[in-house]
Amino acid sequence: MSEKSSSSGSDEDVDPESVQPVEHGGVLSKWTNYIHGWQDRWVVLKNNTLSYYKSEDEREYGCRGSLCLSKAVITPHEFDECRFDISVNDSVWYLRAEDPEHRLQWIESIELHKAESGYGSETSLRRHGSMLSLTSAASALSATSTSSFKKGHRLREKLAEMETFRDILCRQVDTLQKYFDSCSDAVSKDEFQRDRVEDDEDEFPTTTKTDGEYNHNNNGSKEKLFSPASPKGMNGIDFKGEAITFKATTAGILSTLSHCIELMVKREDSWQKRLDKELEKRRRVEDAYKCAVHELKKKSHYGGPDYEEGPNSLINEDEFFDAVEAELDRQDKIEEQCHSEKVRISRPSSVTPGDVYSTIGTHRFTNKPHSHTSSLSSVELVSASDDIHRFSAQVEEWVQNHMTYSLQDVGGDANWQLVIEEGEMKVYRREVEENGIVLDPLKATHSVKGVTGHEVCHYFWDTDVRMDWETTIENFNVVETLSDNAIIVYQTHKRVWPSSQRDVLYLSAIRKIIATNENDPDTWLVCNFSVDHKDASPTNRCVRAKINVAMICQTLVSPPEGDKEISRDNILCKITYVANVNPGGWAPASVLRAVAKREYPKFLKRFTSYVQEKTAGKSILF
Repeated sequence: MSEKSSSSGSDEDVDPESVQPVEHGGVLSKWTNYIHGWQDRWVVLKNNTLSYYKSEDEREYGCRGSLCLSKAVITPHEFDECRFDISVNDSVWYLRAEDPEHRLQWIESIELHKAESGYGSETSLRRHGSMLSLTSAASALSATSTSSFKKGHRLREKLAEMETFRDILCRQVDTLQKYFDSCSDAVSKDEFQRDRVEDDEDEFPTTTKTDGEYNHNNNGSKEKLFSPASPKGMNGIDFKGEAITFKATTAGILSTLSHCIELMVKREDSWQKRLDKELEKRRRVEDAYKCAVHELKKKSHYGGPDYEEGPNSLINEDEFFDAVEAELDRQDKIEEQCHSEKVRISRPSSVTPGDVYSTIGTHRFTNKPHSHTSSLSSVELVSASDDIHRFSAQVEEWVQNHMTYSLQDVGGDANWQLVIEEGEMKVYRREVEENGIVLDPLKATHSVKGVTGHEVCHYFWDTDVRMDWETTIENFNVVETLSDNAIIVYQTHKRVWPSSQRDVLYLSAIRKIIATNENDPDTWLVCNFSVDHKDASPTNRCVRAKINVAMICQTLVSPPEGDKEISRDNILCKITYVANVNPGGWAPASVLRAVAKREYPKFLKRFTSYVQEKTAGKSILF
């Protein structure tokens, strides 16, 4: 007995089906918006609720958002093996796991919480004891059938009559059934009595009855031994009357049904017209929906990660181009406003030319500490032997390549196309694609008066003034200083939606090219090429671009008149800028080429204007 009780009690205390799922938490990448993209968040699954926090350490400050999973729809992404979406009504969370295995674990955990805690689950029905009775179902059916004919007063009346006839028929059927049961009982009783009398006659033959089935009373009258069952007298039921009433009721039902059919036939035309009107309304609504979706695609903002750069992007090439162009226009407008504000609040400062520039000719560093400063005196003339570090061989190789090939004239080369010509500036492009990615080399030539090649290369290389003229960079930092004239830089560029954000990790070296002929002009070069570094590994937030860029500047001096000193009016800087960029990602080729054609000339004009502005009225640095 005790064992049975204990086992029964354990079964009641521990119900395997009622065990709640365990809490689940971890890091998932959540799509925030088109500016910040994917961000790592600490996500917690508990009590049928999915919540997220900025980080695990900030859980005590409260969650930043949550979803109830009772009616959530979990959709694994069709192409991205790490991504899954969770939607509840109009709210959608786009999430990415670390790998497909983690995604599967999260989806299974969410489905388990949803199945065990959501309304409509087996355990939910068991807990709430949800069960419909036949009576309530019949009542609901009756109410539904009646309410479906709210139109048409006469039809409602006839249906009410049908309900009344139904009740009458039910009562009549019950009455007749009772009558039939009584008749059956009477017949059975009569047969039983007959059998008993026959048995008595066989046992006492002297007992006789005269006149057949009659007994004589003491008063001489005859009494019938077996009284036949009287339909009228049995339980007071008038069988004939009930039959007549039953017939009348069924006749009334048939008549009412005929009238209902007649009414419905008459209303069929009206219902068909209403149906035609509803179909027309639906067609107009569908057309309006299609137009709205088409207009939405023309806008420059979409809500989710499916409407950005990617192999399965929902934006076609034309829409992608329009969105990029609109975003670039917006950034240009912001840049102009910022520039106007700087000009408005700037105050002229008196600087002694001799304190800023050194009018040195040719000298080199001698174990001088390196510091990034806008003073040109910090940048000395450097040869290959003075710039020793672990990337020296690569730097020397790229410098030689650029000096050999970049300065060659491409004006008559059929492979190079002249895409921009504005005054002294010319931009050439050679179309190259590899695996669907645009790798077009670009080459630009420009001539700037009043500045030297040393000055131009200094401002291009110096990171302290980079943000003064480079408007496409969001942030950057020097990862490692290799030498006085070589650094490794990591920078992220401003995102141009719907394209993905790009980052670049590159080595930047400045070099003085030693002239082999006394008639050769002074030549300076800045070489930037991509490298790898343990402190700046690629992330899933940005697409890592690869670059190989060189700016080669030659200083041309025209002799001054008489004994006058050389001034800025006598110098001219000839700039050759070459760029080989692998943007990575999945941006359409037409978009990349259009952006390059638009942005490179703007970059050169902006940078050279900045150099002229910074060197105006100051001593010349050769």
